[in-house]
Amino acid sequence: MNEKCPVLVTGGAGYIGSHAVLALLDAGYRVAVIDNLVTGFRFAVPDDVAFYEGDIADGDLVARTIEEQGIKAVMHFAGSVVVPESVSDPLKYYSNNTVKSRALIESLVTGGVPHMIFSSTAATYGIPEVAQVTEDTPTVPINPYGWSKLMTEQMLSDTVAVSDMNCCVLRYFNVAGADPQGRTGQSTAGATHLIKVAVEAALGTRESVGVFGTDFDTPDGTGVRDYIHVADLAAAHVLALEALIEQPERSLTMNCGYGRGFSVMEVLDAVDRVTNNKISRVMEGRRAGDPDSLISDPSRIRSTLPWEPKYADLDQIVTHALNWERILSEKRANG
Repeated sequence: MNEKCPVLVTGGAGYIGSHAVLALLDAGYRVAVIDNLVTGFRFAVPDDVAFYEGDIADGDLVARTIEEQGIKAVMHFAGSVVVPESVSDPLKYYSNNTVKSRALIESLVTGGVPHMIFSSTAATYGIPEVAQVTEDTPTVPINPYGWSKLMTEQMLSDTVAVSDMNCCVLRYFNVAGADPQGRTGQSTAGATHLIKVAVEAALGTRESVGVFGTDFDTPDGTGVRDYIHVADLAAAHVLALEALIEQPERSLTMNCGYGRGFSVMEVLDAVDRVTNNKISRVMEGRRAGDPDSLISDPSRIRSTLPWEPKYADLDQIVTHALNWERILSEKRANG
């Protein structure tokens, strides 16, 4: 197989998917995108990328895309990602993340696509009892979002065992930031990502930032998370694809994080530093199921892939997010 095999990116008009498209293009791959544009944005997909508007559960559309583009690998990002919404509307998440993923997997097997990379989540671990989470930490999700992703992991594992497909499951920790060149970023209105919310507040499009819980078992009482720059995450996807191509008999499951945590207050302090401003912080009660701390052990990905993060600096993550927020404001102002 040609090393630069044609790659289909599902959800390629969304936040992480659009960064993966750019990383693939930068690495010389030919890319096609399927996205229903429910939460994605057409402007996030470069003009020279084959774009199919539609749903991953549409078997005819997926089959046509595979045939027309000669697809040999899929990066699967399409789905719903808001944890509180998954609690209030679980069937939406089991439909979008599990049922539709099952349909996609069937289409890939039928179409003879040999490689798949799946966008999973640290939410599969629930509330871990360890300081740093390894891939062997028990997976006991506490919300439908985590369960919907874990079910898809299981479907992939079972499918790989009886087919010619191999896969890589990447479990993300807290994804943040934006393309360093300002080509794409987190564009969703009403997004719940802390750094996104904080830079919106810094630019005046939100009045304040809610701090959910100040009594966690952490140094300053606020929740600690492992923030990973979206461009580093996208780079990990390209390297994971190359690993699947090099060893077709091997499948992988790996955490994607830096192995270092920052508290909510530390993140907000970083935004204050970068903007030389003070954003308003509103102390609120804990959200159900929030762990005190969630930090990855990235040993496996670092030993398996030649992955060298370039943007593992909190202020840099905030700077790139802020730059994108300004670009987005201009896009909206210009219609």
